[in-house]
Amino acid sequence: MLPRRQLPEIDWTNIIPPYDDYPFFQDCEKVPFRPEAVLFDLINAWWLCEAATLAYSAPLVAEAKFAAAGLPKVEFFDGPSTQCYLAAGDKFAILAFRGTETSKRKNHHDYANIIADIKADFDIRLNESEQGGRIHQGFTDAIDEVWAPLARKLEEAAAKGLKLWFCGHSLGAALATLAADRFGNVAGLYTFGSPRVGDKSFADDFFIPTYRFVNNNDIVTQVPPLPYHHVGQLRYIDHQGRIHDDTVRWQRWLDSIQGQVQTAFNAAGKLRKGFKIMVPDGLMDHAPTLYCTHIWNNLARTLA
Repeated sequence: MLPRRQLPEIDWTNIIPPYDDYPFFQDCEKVPFRPEAVLFDLINAWWLCEAATLAYSAPLVAEAKFAAAGLPKVEFFDGPSTQCYLAAGDKFAILAFRGTETSKRKNHHDYANIIADIKADFDIRLNESEQGGRIHQGFTDAIDEVWAPLARKLEEAAAKGLKLWFCGHSLGAALATLAADRFGNVAGLYTFGSPRVGDKSFADDFFIPTYRFVNNNDIVTQVPPLPYHHVGQLRYIDHQGRIHDDTVRWQRWLDSIQGQVQTAFNAAGKLRKGFKIMVPDGLMDHAPTLYCTHIWNNLARTLA
């Protein structure tokens, strides 16, 4: 029986990654990764959400956490607006892309990364994809920064018989989507809080097994607008933290209203103080630690 975890209280001090004090992969030995899975797997979803959140951390931190989870071979790929980790064990490897850079790390290099990330996020021109359809220009430029060395390492891992699993949160989810589309030989792609990456033709031609998590009112999942379309099968986390795969639009609209009301109240049901400094619901729901905790708690309910 797995213990359920308390949701973190998100405010302006802890919404921004990295989360170096977060207990990454805690209790993972009780729910080992399933590299041979061919359908949706909630255990794998939790592992990949943890990996996507860990991708925000500095290399020394990430390497230690991945190694403790049984993935000792870790390689870091770094570009102006793109960073990712390829963490490998004996049977599988996880490619985790970092989301939009933040200003928590106070140095000039990181401020340059922030500017590069903003440019990648907002360059929403559509360009032709070699795999079919049209894709986001900024995301394309970002993945190009690391693609040549990354593709070589992925080929090496595949040649060793490792199952390859891709993941990412926010911008990292978009880059993981493009990387999976380019590489092709991917066992599964799990994204968390992903923006839309390409047009309908791109989505229709996307054949990687993909599961797209959306936490209630997460604002990033609502951009860019049409003609952009999402890829993959939706896994919607409602305002009570339960995961659904069969919601219809009006149900999600009603649930989004309930989530906004819930944000205004604390766990005791009392109106929160300090509305002027409260994190907006759409931003709060984007926090990767909320995704991780919700998925873990659903896993605990499933295995109870």
